[in-house]
Amino acid sequence: MSLLTTIKQQLRSLTPQEIAMAELVQAELAKLEAESAREYAEAHVRYNTVRIARLRAYLSEVACPTL
Repeated sequence: MSLLTTIKQQLRSLTPQEIAMAELVQAELAKLEAESAREYAEAHVRYNTVRIARLRAYLSEVACPTL
């Protein structure tokens, strides 16, 4: 394949199918990124839920120590 042919192929207009395929790939990547962000947020919520429970338990022990 000549250099001129390669340049012509890169400069040609994309077909509607090629544009749709590119958009589909972008949408799938965006979905994966959003799912990763959701997983991170859910883990962060779980972490803070456990942390709150631990801190409340500690504070209740300190306020009413059993002897």
